[in-house]
Amino acid sequence: MSTAAARLGPWGGAPAERLAALRIVLLGTAVAYLLVRLPVFLDLGTVGNRTFDPVGLANVLDRPLGVGAVNVLIFATVALGLAATAGAAYRITGPAFALGLLALTTYRSSFGTILWFDSLMVLHVLVLGLAPAADAWAVDSRMRSRRDRTPAAAGLRYGGPIALMAWITVVTYVVAGIAKLRYGGWSWLDGDTLRNHVAFTAARADLLGGRVSPVAGWLVRNGWLLAPFAAATVVLEFGAPVALLRGRWRNGWVLATWLLHVGIAASMFVVFHWPLLGAAFAPFFAVERVVESSWASRFVGRGLAPGREAAYEGRTDQGAS
Repeated sequence: MSTAAARLGPWGGAPAERLAALRIVLLGTAVAYLLVRLPVFLDLGTVGNRTFDPVGLANVLDRPLGVGAVNVLIFATVALGLAATAGAAYRITGPAFALGLLALTTYRSSFGTILWFDSLMVLHVLVLGLAPAADAWAVDSRMRSRRDRTPAAAGLRYGGPIALMAWITVVTYVVAGIAKLRYGGWSWLDGDTLRNHVAFTAARADLLGGRVSPVAGWLVRNGWLLAPFAAATVVLEFGAPVALLRGRWRNGWVLATWLLHVGIAASMFVVFHWPLLGAAFAPFFAVERVVESSWASRFVGRGLAPGREAAYEGRTDQGAS
């Protein structure tokens, strides 16, 4: 392992299959999200001018896109996402899907819907889109002739993007913790602010004809129960750097944070899909093992660089253990 790769710590010896597995899991999750939320994105073509305040890539627009343009952007992004997930023409589809997803999410944010978990998803997809994530378990790697392949043994080449995605997750949670204390002050810890969030979310859903969590009213009436939950939220967010460690520290933080999102979904019917589905935490783990143990295991060894087939079968995973 090179000195540069060694500095990456747990990710320094990451194989090509780990980055490829992240491509499959994360890009696949992003495409599924677009398909599930398709009606919401399609509605962007009919919103009109009144609430349009462009942010991000949408700053180049002086008025909202028409229905046709919105539909083209949505379906082109989904198609690119499917191709990128499969690792087909990845040098084109990877960056193009990332750019399309960024355009879609910032365009939606231009109508007042700013979601931090969308930003985390887009950042992860941007890193993957620019990384060599199709060097294994991809249409590209299987179509490439054996003599044209180069050894896929550089830990920095694959570990670098994975480490960056892990750091992005950590920084996102720390920033969320800072924001809570900056805008809510230390009063956030006594649970009152969180109780107000639960009450507001329930009232808004009821007013707009949405679904209200069956436990929301009970929690508002027994607000003292939210104090430990609020304190735990801040502790977990500021404690996110422990996820960069291996073993029990990482596992404990990931499990506790995932349970936090389960609690949010149950109490407010607010679903943070990226962490709730595990995508936000995937860079901390050897996710290629999940792919190996699934139907995809029959393809292990195909599309790898010369000598990688045997080495892969007998290697000892470094990091993310």
